[in-house]
Amino acid sequence: MSDMLARTAHLPEVDFAPGDPVVTEGGASGEIWILVSGVLTVRKGAELVNSISHPGAVVGEISVLLGTDHGATVEAAEASRLRVARDGRAFLGEDPDLLRSVAVGLAERLNFVTTYLADLKHQYGDAPGLSMVSEVLSRLAAQQQPSARPGSARDPDPEY
Repeated sequence: MSDMLARTAHLPEVDFAPGDPVVTEGGASGEIWILVSGVLTVRKGAELVNSISHPGAVVGEISVLLGTDHGATVEAAEASRLRVARDGRAFLGEDPDLLRSVAVGLAERLNFVTTYLADLKHQYGDAPGLSMVSEVLSRLAAQQQPSARPGSARDPDPEY
């Protein structure tokens, strides 16, 4: 990730106070943010799903790459500084090595989620409420296009 900081040293920096949103679920900014310092939280609806504290972490890349609205809200958990590429698509297109770095980061996250889901299936595959894990794993393995719509067991018509 220090490579990401080196590659983005030319970008403007923005300071965020605790509670300030970086991106908002359902919003469309087209921006890509790079964490310089601080801690961010990621929420999907009201659920806290992650915290980000490693300098060089990228935020907003999924919505830019997919051309969709942000799928989660990311906000500062403490005073944080981020760099911003206002036109995320152009930013990624300017540097193939940077784009590859973003792709590797996404692949690592996907690998983690897939491994976690496989472990859930192995440990609790027959448990009520987890029967959809096999279907999710199959869809992840076969997913090409179009993108799946996020859903859950509470969704009356999930696409997985």
